[in-house]
Amino acid sequence: MMRLIVIFLSSILMLGWVGEAFAAETVQKITQEQFQKWENLSNQALNAASVGDFATSEKYWTQILDEFPLNPAVWSNRGNVRVSQNKLQAAMADYNKAIELAPNETDPYLNRGTALEGLGKWDEAIADYNHVLELDPQDAMAYNNRGNAKTGLGQWDNAIVDYQKASEINPKFAFARANQALALYETGKTENAIAQMKSIVRKYPQFADIRAALTAAYWENGKPGEAESNWVAAYGLDSRYKDINWVKNVRRWPPSLVVALDKFLRLQ
Repeated sequence: MMRLIVIFLSSILMLGWVGEAFAAETVQKITQEQFQKWENLSNQALNAASVGDFATSEKYWTQILDEFPLNPAVWSNRGNVRVSQNKLQAAMADYNKAIELAPNETDPYLNRGTALEGLGKWDEAIADYNHVLELDPQDAMAYNNRGNAKTGLGQWDNAIVDYQKASEINPKFAFARANQALALYETGKTENAIAQMKSIVRKYPQFADIRAALTAAYWENGKPGEAESNWVAAYGLDSRYKDINWVKNVRRWPPSLVVALDKFLRLQ
């Protein structure tokens, strides 16, 4: 998971990145006209990304960088929209620049880790998440993402520990709980996994990922009625779950649930 850096231009464009003590040479004074232009571009970039138009968002971030190249938040945000377009190497370059400008900020390392995961560089991603946790031991997203990278190495039990820690730090972090439930299923703790999935759905009934996971789990466990019921909700919320390649390679479900969902879909 990436973490978007929301830019408050009144403080960041003139003073640097909030939380980062910029060296004097990195502070760039701007005119009111420049400020207004960059504020508009930033809003347009965020709005475009929010509706999935990542190519347009990238153009806006680039326009800001053309005139204000010393802002690490902008580099990191452009990296995020590049990841969303699967431009992973280009995103890596952006995150590297953000880290060069703000080596003590966590977000660029966290976001670079997601790009490294996309490239299948699990150990390097874990190293970035470890560094985030050195900077901030209470970063729930870093624990969750490190768990994701560990699943790429097949370390499901170790991933469960990270997901549990993320949930302890942030009890409202539903995706960490979901990832933990999926990992539990992969390690054979089927009843525990389904119980956790049901608990999540009770609190978040619109959670498509868990609805789809329950579909697979129930189907595999001989409960077609419950499987069908959850599938209607899952597919209505997010039709991508009908694409088993997306589930396997983009969402990166555990192999056992991928197989179970594939069995269900083949009989639809």
